[in-house]
Amino acid sequence: MGRSAAFVRLLRPINCAMIGFAVIVGAALADSTSLLGSWSSLAYGFTAGFALTAASMAVNDCYDREIDAVNEPSRPIPSGQIKPQEALAVAAVFSVVGMVSAYLNNFYCLLVAAVSWTVSMAYTTIGKRSGLGGNFLVSLCVAIPFVYGSLAVAEVIELKVLVFAGIVFLSYTGREITKGIVDVQGDRARGVKTVAVRYGERNAAFASAFFYLLGVLLSPVPWFFGMVSFWFVPLVAVTDVGLVASSLMLLKGHSRENARRVKNVVLFWFLTGLLAFIFGAF
Repeated sequence: MGRSAAFVRLLRPINCAMIGFAVIVGAALADSTSLLGSWSSLAYGFTAGFALTAASMAVNDCYDREIDAVNEPSRPIPSGQIKPQEALAVAAVFSVVGMVSAYLNNFYCLLVAAVSWTVSMAYTTIGKRSGLGGNFLVSLCVAIPFVYGSLAVAEVIELKVLVFAGIVFLSYTGREITKGIVDVQGDRARGVKTVAVRYGERNAAFASAFFYLLGVLLSPVPWFFGMVSFWFVPLVAVTDVGLVASSLMLLKGHSRENARRVKNVVLFWFLTGLLAFIFGAF
């Protein structure tokens, strides 16, 4: 694998694009006409979300290089394809790009971007060892883009955007706990107190399913209170069925391999959920 491919793996562009897309979803929820009339704001918002996530991914891999040497030895840094200093330099560049893009939106977006960057760096350098508290920090970073999108086009935080951000927060917390099952060997060696390390993989599987199902239970609220159109229903139903099936799959077998499969497939259900939010805005 070449150097270019290694940097792509370092930055995880699919994850970055999903965060950028979440900004657009937040904008659509706040003002559905924004998808047609606010191209510059949406472009700046997507770029900010993408770039700041890329910076976070690079810093995360730099600090996780010893854990990854156990759990994921083929990752770009532990495999020697990218040096830690190079990863930090890339993170600095993307941080600047993200902040400049946020500034070009408005002051509120710059403030939210700064908070998100601070939270992500606090998690990577300190919060990760706290286990569930660290999971909450990651989920907060994933939920914030919806708020950012609302501020980018409306300069206010709409109530329905907060509801959607809450659904994302709960569901992503479930995924982070699942990820702890995958990484349990390296986390235990480094003293990272994830739910899986503290209470075992079985209890972590139950905790993960609990948060997935909390997100599912909250998902009908926007429809019941008339915040979205009918088009929200079929896609969110697919998402809910997928999250329930993933929960059952994880409870049936909480091995590292099975947890990895669940962690990966849940990203697809998040994507269908994002589409549900967008279609429901019309």
